[in-house]
Order: sequence, then structure tokens, then C-alpha cells
Amino acid sequence: MPAFSLDPEQTTWCAELRALTAERLKPLADRGEPGRVNRPLVAALGDLGLLSRLFGAGALDLCLLRESLARVCTEAETALALQGLGTHPVAAFGTPAQRARWLPGATAGRAVAAFALSEPDAGSDAAALALDAVPDGRGGWRLHGEKRWISNAPEADFATVFARTTPGAGARGVTAFLVPADRPGLGGEPLDMLAPHALGTLTFDGVPVGPDDLLGAPDEGFRVAMRTLNLFRPSVGAFAVGMAQAALDAALAHTAARPAFGGVLADLQAVSHRIAEMATRTEAARLLVHAAASAYDRGDPDVPRRSAMAKLLATETAQYVVDSAVQLHGAAALQRGHLLEHLYREVRAPRIYEGATEVQRTIIAKDLYARHHEEARHPGERGHASPRKEPAP
Repeated sequence: MPAFSLDPEQTTWCAELRALTAERLKPLADRGEPGRVNRPLVAALGDLGLLSRLFGAGALDLCLLRESLARVCTEAETALALQGLGTHPVAAFGTPAQRARWLPGATAGRAVAAFALSEPDAGSDAAALALDAVPDGRGGWRLHGEKRWISNAPEADFATVFARTTPGAGARGVTAFLVPADRPGLGGEPLDMLAPHALGTLTFDGVPVGPDDLLGAPDEGFRVAMRTLNLFRPSVGAFAVGMAQAALDAALAHTAARPAFGGVLADLQAVSHRIAEMATRTEAARLLVHAAASAYDRGDPDVPRRSAMAKLLATETAQYVVDSAVQLHGAAALQRGHLLEHLYREVRAPRIYEGATEVQRTIIAKDLYARHHEEARHPGERGHASPRKEPAP
């Protein structure tokens, strides 16, 4: 299938999913408590088979899933995405025993997952994380420190936790652990954020972990994190595209009907040209997201750069489109409960999490220069250089 088009079956499925989201998921989201895990919503995602599809999907299917949900209900989209982010390391790197214990509950929406990477002083520079894994002398470790801005914390039933097992080794000294919520010494508290999703801290006061809790090999946790983020980065772009499309749809409807100066707003060239710009940027972002996801599914060597480009363009585009839609609506869009007021609060965070905009530009530039130098050394092999290393998130 070409990277820049969807087949009729995919288009139909996306439309059906939007209708299903409006009927089944949005009412549950509306009844949720801001800042808390909405367990009935997560369970409904499981009952509808969307979590199972998430874990079995390629990157393009994941993007279509996230965009479709985001156009109708950002809470449902985020609940699905957070479940996927926290569970993917278990699905990809877990032992048979770990997968047997956690995946059935996670795919059914009964067990809520968290992805615990960021810390108070280590966000975009994940290789600088300081959560300390101290050997306990019996083949295991004790975790000491704090994670912050963690999805579904502190309510998650289990978390993928990244800790430093080798001091001073940067990215090469990080290990991934699967940590159940009932481990002694594990605590945390919710954080009151701009968007209404469950986000909080996890505190580790000598939390015991052992070889059976490893996800991957010791000191290779950075690979676990990067494999997960490279899959999810294009789909963060898809989330952003879904919000942009929702804002564009609202702006089109409003400007086509709103009386102004003897006609409607759409009659004003300044307004219609703004709508045209919003639509063009949204479609460009969508195509880049689809191209990056298709590259991931093909196993192309330039996936980190393509994923970074997709997340960068899509999240920045969504910010522009939502802000423009608010401007075209005027004061009504600033009222609590308005769709655009909701999107305005939602759209800001994706430019930061899973690698801030500035980090994506760094990844892109490093890859471009690496390819430039490789091509200079080997003329005639343009386009075949591989990235030198996994990028920082």
C-alpha cells in the first residue's frame, strides 16, 4: 500500500470507529473525574477490542486508531495511548511469565499500566535519569528516588520503570523493570495539570526488584525506552492531527453560519484564507504521520528521523490550528465546557511529552548531518546511511 493513501476498508473503519466513540466512549469520558484514571473508560476500550487491536497493530494502524478517537473524544484517545505506552515494553520485552500475568488484564482494560521514564531533573534527557537501583547482594536491586509526570500514576496497577543500574554510564547504564503497584516502598501522588488526564509522581523508598522483574537485559533499558517511543512518536502526531481536525471541523461549521457584516464570517477573505491554511497544514501533518508510520512498519533505517519529523510537524500544527479556531470563534471558545476550550488545554502537552519539539529538531538535525558525512565518504550511495544510535526521547 502506498504510504500516502488509505484503502477504502481503512477509511470505512475510521468512520465507524468515530461513530462508536461518540456512542459508547464519550459518555463514559464525560462522567470521569479530571486527573483520575477513568477505569470504566479503560474497561470499555477493552470490551470493544480496541486495546487488543492496539497491541497487535502496526504503527499505521495505531495512528489511525489514535486520530479517529481524538477527533471525537480526547479522553478516550489518551486512555488508550497511555495503556499502550505502559504495556508495550511488557509485550515487546517481557518474559512469557510476565506477559501471561499482565497482558490479559491490560488488553481487557482491567489492569492499568504506566510508563515511568521522566524525573524531576531528567525529562527530555532520559539518559540523565537518576532513579537509583542499588544491588541488594542477593541478585536483585532496591529502587530509590522519584519519577514525575508519569501517565496513570499513582493509580496504575503496574509500571515500566527505568532506573540507573550503572552510575556514570549514561544511556548504557539504564535498566527497565516491571514493577507491580503493591511493591513495598512504592508511593506517589497525583499532579494537577492543565489537561484533565491522570498524571502523577511515583516515589521509590527501597522498592525491591529482582531478575524476574527485568524487561530486557540489565543496562539495556534505554533500548526498551527507545523502541517504545519510536513506535509511539508518530502516533502522538496522529493524536495531534485528530485534535487539529476536530478544531478545523468546528471552525468550518462556525464560520459558515456565523452572521457578520451583512453576510457570514466565511465571506471574509481573512477568515476563509485562515481556514484554507488550517486545512492545508492539517493534511500535510497527516501525510507525514502516515509516511513515518509506514516507514516504521517497513523497518526502514531512518525511522527515528521520520518519527521525529512527524511528531514535530503534527504537534506544532495542532497548536496553530486549535489556536486559530479559538480566534475565529471569539469569546465563546474560551468558555468552560466549549469544545475548543477543551482542545486548547489538551493541545499544549504533546509538544513536550515523549520528546519536546526542541529534542525532535535535534534528532532530525543529527541524523541529517550524519547522513551528509556518510554520503561524503561514500559518494553514490545516497539514502542508504543508517542512523548512528538511538536518539534521546
